[in-house]
Amino acid sequence: MLQEDSRSPSPAVIDPPATRSEPPLRHAGLAPSMTSRHSELARELCGVMARIHQRGWCDGTGGNFSCVVSQAPLQLLMAPSGVDKGLVQPQELLLVDAQGEVLAGEGRASAETLLHLQIVRCTGAGAVLHTHSQAGTLLSALWDPAVGAETRSGRASEHGGQTSDRSSDRSSRADGIAVGDADGEGDGEGNGDGDGDGVNHLVHRRLEMLKGLSGISTHATEVRVPVLSNDQDLRRLSDRAASHLQEAPHGLLIAGHGLYVWGRELGEAMRHLEIHEFLLEQRWRLLLLEGLPGRASSAMGSERGEDR
Repeated sequence: MLQEDSRSPSPAVIDPPATRSEPPLRHAGLAPSMTSRHSELARELCGVMARIHQRGWCDGTGGNFSCVVSQAPLQLLMAPSGVDKGLVQPQELLLVDAQGEVLAGEGRASAETLLHLQIVRCTGAGAVLHTHSQAGTLLSALWDPAVGAETRSGRASEHGGQTSDRSSDRSSRADGIAVGDADGEGDGEGNGDGDGDGVNHLVHRRLEMLKGLSGISTHATEVRVPVLSNDQDLRRLSDRAASHLQEAPHGLLIAGHGLYVWGRELGEAMRHLEIHEFLLEQRWRLLLLEGLPGRASSAMGSERGEDR
């Protein structure tokens, strides 16, 4: 009689299913030699762009944002031109060289890459953020050095405000909540197409939020933000900006265009952006107040205790 084998049958050997992983970033915009830190930078940059878009500072396809991947040779990681920056994914970023040429990635680099590169060279920045907020566009247009004083006054009047052409009226309030003047230092009387090489300064004074800018530890100070006329020739505009960057308070305005800010790394650049956008928003609101008879002087007098 045959005895039944009591041993359990050997289980069938089944290969584990293949696991899917995200494609390496080098296949979609980054150089093959990039480390995990560079991949992390790509994710951080996309997160920052999404936050900026949610704040309404880069609507449509406006703005551009970059961070330094390598200093030698100089290489930037940035979003392609002509896309919604709030939706860009890490694998869609471009790698550009020191001349603004695309080394890796699909799409076209913005012409404004040249100004990003100039800022990095002149300031040692690790990240540059460029926004098109309402306040930045409006105020930079009002302080455009390429237009004459009468034109600036006219523009301010249209928006219910004033510019530096009435700075004598403002200077008497400098110890209150006034946020400064626009100095006409070196005003260029260009034709609005980039021929003027002058600069105005939007000045912010005696505000607690100034302490959010690196190097400032007291409200009892002022910062002078350079305002340059816009120019479709970005190489020429970048050259004009170079002499103003080291003294700028981590920010620069291009008239009728928007704001550029920078920082040693992405987190610092984002903080500087939030501070500058706050200052611009406050100045815009102050212009509205000054358009209401008696309102601005009353508010400022109250701040100094004159109404108590």
